[in-house]
Amino acid sequence: MSMKFALDLSKAAIVACEGIQGAEAKAIDVLIEEVGKRTGITLPLTHQYGLEHSTSIVVGTAKNLQHMIDSGSELQQELEHLQPEGYLLQTVVQDDHEHIYIIGADARGVLYGVGRFLRKAVMQKQSIKMDSSMKLITSPRYKTRGHQLGYRPKTNAYDAWTVETYEQYIRELALFGANSIEIVPPRTDDDATGPLMKVDPMEMMIRLSEIIDSYGLDVWIWYPNMGDDYTDPQTRLFELAEREEIFSKLKRINVVMIPGSDPGGMHPDRLFEWSEEVSELLKRYHPSGQIWLAPQVMKYEPKPWLDSFYENMDREPKWLGGVVFGPHVDEMLPQFRERIPAKYPICRYEDITHNYVCQYPVANWDMALARTVGREGFNPRPAAEKHIHNLFAPYAIGNISYSEGINDDVNKFVWSDQDWDPDTPVMETLRDFARLFIGSEYAEPVARGLMALEENWEGPLIVNEQVEVTLLQWMQMEREAAPEVLNNYRFQMGLIRAYFDAYVKRRLIYETELEARAKDALRFAPVTGSLEALKKVEQQLMLAKEEPVAQDYKQRCHELADKLFDNIGYQLTVGRHFAIGVDRGAFIDSMDYSLNDIDWLLTQCAIIRALDTEDKRLEAIHQALNRTNPGPGGYYSNLGAYGQDRRVDPGPGWEQDPGYLISPRTAAAFYLLRMKEEEKMKLGGVPLAWVNHVNTMTETPIHITYSQLDPHSAYKVKVTYVGDTIDPNLCRDTWVRMTVNDKYRLQDDIQVKEGKCTIQESLIPQEALANGELKLTFQRIRGFKRLNIAEIWVTRQT
Repeated sequence: MSMKFALDLSKAAIVACEGIQGAEAKAIDVLIEEVGKRTGITLPLTHQYGLEHSTSIVVGTAKNLQHMIDSGSELQQELEHLQPEGYLLQTVVQDDHEHIYIIGADARGVLYGVGRFLRKAVMQKQSIKMDSSMKLITSPRYKTRGHQLGYRPKTNAYDAWTVETYEQYIRELALFGANSIEIVPPRTDDDATGPLMKVDPMEMMIRLSEIIDSYGLDVWIWYPNMGDDYTDPQTRLFELAEREEIFSKLKRINVVMIPGSDPGGMHPDRLFEWSEEVSELLKRYHPSGQIWLAPQVMKYEPKPWLDSFYENMDREPKWLGGVVFGPHVDEMLPQFRERIPAKYPICRYEDITHNYVCQYPVANWDMALARTVGREGFNPRPAAEKHIHNLFAPYAIGNISYSEGINDDVNKFVWSDQDWDPDTPVMETLRDFARLFIGSEYAEPVARGLMALEENWEGPLIVNEQVEVTLLQWMQMEREAAPEVLNNYRFQMGLIRAYFDAYVKRRLIYETELEARAKDALRFAPVTGSLEALKKVEQQLMLAKEEPVAQDYKQRCHELADKLFDNIGYQLTVGRHFAIGVDRGAFIDSMDYSLNDIDWLLTQCAIIRALDTEDKRLEAIHQALNRTNPGPGGYYSNLGAYGQDRRVDPGPGWEQDPGYLISPRTAAAFYLLRMKEEEKMKLGGVPLAWVNHVNTMTETPIHITYSQLDPHSAYKVKVTYVGDTIDPNLCRDTWVRMTVNDKYRLQDDIQVKEGKCTIQESLIPQEALANGELKLTFQRIRGFKRLNIAEIWVTRQT
């Protein structure tokens, strides 16, 4: 941080009013403790103002410090601008005294002022300095600013945390302006406990409520309906008894948020009736506690369910405190706000933790990265998160982010800063983040390094030259870093991603070439013979495992993964770190997943080898090489390939619709590669073109256009539909209709089964080709709410 004149605070005293308690006293403890950790200096606390120390840090609420501030002074006038939770942070040099004032509008404001002081101070061993021209008067723009920190097995870190780890992390979030923490009850995950848990879940919930209360923050509880049948009196009694135990034991509860589903599932009529009962129970123990509802829907048809939810909202139930907008609310937030009665505030419950199959997927993410980094890999997305935040911020009172662990650590702090002031540049947040959590001298390089990691994910990986530059930057920091920085989990998370991205890119280049060589071998089959060609194909493809590249990068990732597990409980492997699955953050286990079409090619080799004559084998090889060939005058569209979806009507697109609720997006179906071998053989293998596809949500159609067709020729259209992932708890089959030029129904009521691919071929009506223009429209009719299409062939018939 550039400072015109650095005020030396190494010998400063903290001045506070005598007898303060609660969150205000906690804020002063935080200041003393966090300065001590970073500098080794214990700042003395005094209640005498300006007598013994020429340099002082004056801390407290405006009310408690009013006797220290001259009436009518400029400082007093500036305090009048503060709103609730706001603060003043100002340096005043007067005569022989130098004061830094941290004055909050209330106790929370003091804590946030202390946070900004710590973020801006330059702290090193036995040294603490501050810009002598510091002057900041600020109040939060949005009322609710928080994050979910669920102690449950299905996270990639939280279940390994101690009470002390939780308190430190809650403190750090508060230093960036968070005023709410959402916790979860026991028995709301697939498993009640996990092998890494050090505290009983109920005991942890009680302790977390106490910790959050000690900082003066709000306690939210995410409480899904886990019962099977809420019409059963015994179920209701059990569920109410469970809630009563929790409500009676927690020191503080401000809000209980009840989702409509995910998990669970309840019709809105029943949901509202049940939630009123829960509200009555909550108020027995927490009279000011509120019930908020989130209309998340997965089990039911989205539109009828949401319409019923709105009907219940129109009755304006008195017990309801507000509503929550988050994943699986299948309407844009501006329209949602219009439909909810104005008396009810809306809080956002935004998914900042997942990379795909989520609320806000990474836009146009390269499949090689999606395949290896996975759904919960470390994902600093500062620029994207700021855009998403600001696009919809005016329609809500703030946000409680949805999180599955530590992988979204950077995103949490970006959201908190944006909730405070959406005009804050993300680089300022990242510099503060690096300065406070890693070290003052790392503020600029680490902030830039985190931005570079986001840039690594932009565009086709194979030509993204930023990836190597990013790694070189992080490697230089690694060489020059002090031992305590090298052992800092936040530095390690940035470092592992830099190595990981470079490793994946190097593999992608290599395996792309191996695939090309394998296809060369097939092309020469008429010369070498089919069996020899198949052998060469397999030899080339297996080189990826037999002669792997960039193993030094891979080894460094494994070393860092072990250190991250030791330092913060980050679970990057299933075997060593007890992650519950690759999709839950264990991206070290997926770093060697194949990046070329090896799955399809090896299946083809097996099928072709089983044929009984050379002619049949050569013909099958020819068909394999021409799988995507639409023939002369035809068109082939691999809709999920980067840049190949230009025929797809983009709708509003990511900039206006980052959740892709009314826009098509590219999506990944890696579950297809986990099909049983006999199923793959029946399909002839699973091409990567099926894995990456285009999809839309609920009622949003997919429009694809072709031009300059020969109106005098006949054409066929062949479509590959992709079934959604298999879910044992609900049917994910989808029924689809395809129309041509908004007039002709060509494929109607097509059932696309979950976990499978369906290929349909139809002749295009000749009259539809009269002007040479062809518009294909695909519409979900019913069933699961995602429509997935991978490939289209438009072939000219001769």
